[in-house]
Amino acid sequence: MEGQKVRNVGIPGLTPPEKVCNDPLCPWHGKLPVRGQIMRVKVVSMKMNRVATVVHEYLHYVEKYKRYERRRKKKHVRVPPCIDVKPGDEVIIGETRPLAKSVSFVVLAKVK
Repeated sequence: MEGQKVRNVGIPGLTPPEKVCNDPLCPWHGKLPVRGQIMRVKVVSMKMNRVATVVHEYLHYVEKYKRYERRRKKKHVRVPPCIDVKPGDEVIIGETRPLAKSVSFVVLAKVK
């Protein structure tokens, strides 16, 4: 990364992207702090500008039946210009401050 310093986002095991951007809302090259939840999700849609729709699938325990049920939620995620994602990719996202009405997460890395 010649010329630009890469910040440490504070999550062990993540490597910064090879591309460099000058986006202030990038956790690696800008000033956007990452706090709270970290999730591994799948990208569903990229129809918005720098925002992707992802699906978070998880298991929820139902006490009455002593079983788990599958649940899913769609979330809107900010995609920095230095990370290239397309529908079908698995990504790691982290929680940030609210960036828009429905955007409170940012893509940190693409799962290989």
